Amino acid sequence: MAKTSPTNVFKTYRKQFEKDFTKLLLLRSQEMISGGRMILTIPSRSVADPTSEDCCIIWELLAKSLVDMVKEGLVQESKINSFNIPYYTPYEDEVRDVIQQEGSFSLHSLNGFPLHWEPYNTDTNVSDLPVRGINTAKLIRAVIEPMMANHFGKSIMDLLFKKYQEHVVDHLATKKGVNYSLVISLVKH
Repeated sequence: MAKTSPTNVFKTYRKQFEKDFTKLLLLRSQEMISGGRMILTIPSRSVADPTSEDCCIIWELLAKSLVDMVKEGLVQESKINSFNIPYYTPYEDEVRDVIQQEGSFSLHSLNGFPLHWEPYNTDTNVSDLPVRGINTAKLIRAVIEPMMANHFGKSIMDLLFKKYQEHVVDHLATKKGVNYSLVISLVKH
């Protein structure tokens, strides 16, 4: 998902999130006794807009890196067009709705918080940007490389994440590198 994605893409990803989260709640509720508690921490977004930067920009920078490689003739455009990351960050209201509709749990608390892309973020020193770019690229690479290598081939991974690191540095020069997460506390009925 990106700012340029059609509306039906957002609806499809949201429906899949609702289906998956409902199944998670149902299956966990079958394992728990009444009054049991469960705490979840999930990636989310701070605003209702599914294209907000606190959920999508980190992936848009990766897409830019792939587009750079298309321009250099290192990746086929058709490979990019056929690649999707199965990732959706729900808004708080979407999480509440699924919990209520599934019905096995009462929502005890739901708290959102910003989370920097990497742990050494001072947000004050421009000289830190290269290190922050490296750290962010390593983090995302650890998460997504197996899926990307399977689709694009292992041979481009080093160059891809080098380009990604550069895009991250450019982004951090003018904006913060922050995602958003939710901590959800549930009580089994």
